[in-house]
Amino acid sequence: MPRQDFNDLLWFLAVAEEKSFTRAAAKLGITQSTLSHTIKRLESRMGIRLLTRTTRSVGTTEAGERLRLSLGPRVTEIEAEIDSLMEFRDKPAGTIRLTLSDHAYETLVWPKLRPVLSAYPDVKVEFSLDNGFRNIVEEGFDAGVRLGESVEKDMIAVRIGPDWRLVAVAAPSYFDTRPIPTHPQDLVGHNCIGMRQDRAGGLYAWEFEKDGQELRVRVDGQLTYGTSMAMVDAALAGYGIAYVPDDIVQHYVKSGELTQVLDDWSTPFPGYYLYFPSRRQSLPSFRVIVEALKHGGS
Repeated sequence: MPRQDFNDLLWFLAVAEEKSFTRAAAKLGITQSTLSHTIKRLESRMGIRLLTRTTRSVGTTEAGERLRLSLGPRVTEIEAEIDSLMEFRDKPAGTIRLTLSDHAYETLVWPKLRPVLSAYPDVKVEFSLDNGFRNIVEEGFDAGVRLGESVEKDMIAVRIGPDWRLVAVAAPSYFDTRPIPTHPQDLVGHNCIGMRQDRAGGLYAWEFEKDGQELRVRVDGQLTYGTSMAMVDAALAGYGIAYVPDDIVQHYVKSGELTQVLDDWSTPFPGYYLYFPSRRQSLPSFRVIVEALKHGGS
């Protein structure tokens, strides 16, 4: 195949990995019609059908899947080598893609990165805020931020924050006509503000521990969110009990705007870690991010 057609192969790989012309086009920064025309041209030139298209999904044919499995690792190797060449730049530069929760971003990552990014204007960071467990390799992220207990064993993990805990809180007005829970199981009868973990497949079951006894309570309520900050707002408005990081609600507890319950059942657990595959370490711009975020760093 002529050298000028390599771009077509990269575009095919994007469609095969995203399983969608729409998402692949957005990722590549081109129109969907241009992408579709390019793939048809590639298939015509090769004389092989690479993709199967329906109104709802896009899949690979047997030949297309073989091409994807062969092409993907080679492209990754080339990208890694190009990244390593950035070491020869006088100043760190490049784009780093991070996946993390809104809580990690607001309370830890952004406060640490803000002064560093001012010092390195050629380093760019793309944040993807969600509470799901993302496969950073498959989804094209350079790194992710998770609680220490959730990091995959084949990843390098760098601690970036202290231990913390979740606490149950509600507005005082919520308890005007309801009993204050004294045991986690009492939450079953309350209006609880839920957290959906999209990538984990459902609502988060609230986890408690006391004197070595661990409990998971599947709560129910009128409202469900995907971010901690929104849950706090709903709790302040009196819509129920929220189970949220203690560092974002303690000032509301001290001011009396929120009442904390089940405190003796809320125990600390390992805080946030930055996790990434080993090949990212050689990239100067990535090292800037790691040094800025590591626990005890600037």
